[in-house]
Amino acid sequence: MTRVLIADKNYLSRIGLELLIGGLKGFEIVPSVCGDTKDLVQQLHLSRPHLLIVDHLSLGMSHLQLKNVVARYKKMQTLLITDTLSKAESASALSIGVNAYVLKECDKTEILEAINATLSGQRFVCGKIVGLISANEEIKPSNAFIKSLNCDGFSVTDREIDVIREIALGLSNKQIADKLHLSTHTVNTHRRNVMTKLGVNNTAGVVMFAVKNRILEETNYDLF
Repeated sequence: MTRVLIADKNYLSRIGLELLIGGLKGFEIVPSVCGDTKDLVQQLHLSRPHLLIVDHLSLGMSHLQLKNVVARYKKMQTLLITDTLSKAESASALSIGVNAYVLKECDKTEILEAINATLSGQRFVCGKIVGLISANEEIKPSNAFIKSLNCDGFSVTDREIDVIREIALGLSNKQIADKLHLSTHTVNTHRRNVMTKLGVNNTAGVVMFAVKNRILEETNYDLF
C-alpha cells in the first residue's frame, strides 16, 4: 500500500486531490496538512509517506525549506503542485530536488501520469513549466504566450538530467561521455531523447535555464 501525504492550505485543491487519489487502488491517504512547515515536518515524521504531494507556497514555505525537507526524507518521492509561477520562481522550484512538478491547472490524466512517474522513480515536469523557463526572457504567467503553451508533461530520467547538467556546463559530448563513463553514442542518444520530449530542435533553451537558474544544483543546507 502506497502512503500518500497531501500538503496544501487551499481547501479545494486539497480535497480534490484527496478524492482523486482516494479512488485509486493501492493508495492510502494519511492525514493531510494545511498548516505550516512545522506541521508538515511533524506529519512526515508520524506518517512516513511514500509520496508527498505538496504546494509548499500555500503553506508559507520557501523553496529552501522544502528542499531541506526533501533532503531529509530521501526515501520519499515528492510531487510539487502549484499555481503558475514566474520563470525565475519555476526554475527555482525545479532546483528543490522534487521528483515531479505540475501545475494545478493540469487535468486529471496528467496529474495521475505525474504520480505514476514519480513513484516509478522518473522525473516528470508539466510542459507549460518547461516552456516558461525555456523562454529567452522573463514572461508573466498571465501572458498570452504562457496560456498558449501545452500542459502535457514529460518524464526525464536521472541520466538524462546528468547529461543536461553537463551540457549546461559547456562540456562537449566526448567530455560528457568521459565524465559520466558513457560512450559518445549514448550521450548523443540521451540528448536526442531530451530534445524529443521537449519538442525542440536544439537544447539551447534547456541550457539557458539550467545555467541561469542553477537547476538541479546539488547543495546541502541545514534544516531550517
